[in-house]
Amino acid sequence: MSASPFDMTRRQALALGIVASAYATGAAAADYPTRYIHLILPFPPGGGTDAVSRILGKKMSDDLGQNIVIDNRPGAAGNLATAIVAKSANDGYTLLMGFNGTLTVNPSLYPDSTVDIQKDLTPISLLAEGSYVLVTNPKLPAKSAGDLIDYAKAHPGTLNYASAGVGSPLHMAGALFASRTGIDTVHIPYKGGGPAVLAVLAGDAQYYFGSIASTLPNIQAGLLRPLAVASLKRSPQLPEIPTLDETGLPGFNVTSWYGLLAPAGVSDTVVATLQKELVKALADPEVIKTLDREGLAPIPSTSAEMAERIKTETAGWKKVIQDAHIKAE
Repeated sequence: MSASPFDMTRRQALALGIVASAYATGAAAADYPTRYIHLILPFPPGGGTDAVSRILGKKMSDDLGQNIVIDNRPGAAGNLATAIVAKSANDGYTLLMGFNGTLTVNPSLYPDSTVDIQKDLTPISLLAEGSYVLVTNPKLPAKSAGDLIDYAKAHPGTLNYASAGVGSPLHMAGALFASRTGIDTVHIPYKGGGPAVLAVLAGDAQYYFGSIASTLPNIQAGLLRPLAVASLKRSPQLPEIPTLDETGLPGFNVTSWYGLLAPAGVSDTVVATLQKELVKALADPEVIKTLDREGLAPIPSTSAEMAERIKTETAGWKKVIQDAHIKAE
């Protein structure tokens, strides 16, 4: 049966509508951005995520000619902010400041989450990375990572290590360290990195993995003893301290890193625009200097490189979480 004139008109109108919509979307992306960009943060003001966002947000706002409005949305271990962005319009005006713990640890800690990080978000670029350092209370008779391992094996179940909470990078570094060395120690989670370092200073916990920025003042004051850096490269702030990779744990690499993401389906034009501006911002001497004060170094990347890093680290942390029987609080 041949189509009626009405059917043909309706089909033509639908086709024209699709073409017009695609053209309008492409034109809008080409002009991007034409208004402010909403940058969602998974944690409260004052932490590393907040610092990185404000450093880069100011520079990119100036270069893009549009304000980047920072919106702290803490809650559910970072899952709240992630869900807000994943469910937003994919027009490039709502972005996520991602943190590696939220992106690569949470999927295994919170398997019932409504967001699939690798499917519901589009990575734009890695931004900055910082090292962790294994530190002890100086009263502990351990002057190297090897000493600590030997002491822990000679005194099983007696050493406590502090962290900023279950699933935090400090916790995961400690869990990986215990797994790789076979030591039996007790994890004590605190509500943030500040209380965790105070516990080590007070002797309530004997060691922990802290960020360079947060531990350096106490290291310089002789209140904490640095044993090894958890990244593959030595820290410029602590160049004399070896890495765990150097001290007998090959491939040991735990860092804190940040990246920018958008909802899935965002246009390639928007991704390219943001990548270009990020590369420019991360090369700015003032941005580099400010990041350095936070113990961070710029690590711009492509979208594909960031996606691969998320995939690889998610798989790695899933094994650590399963092996150590870690459960979300």
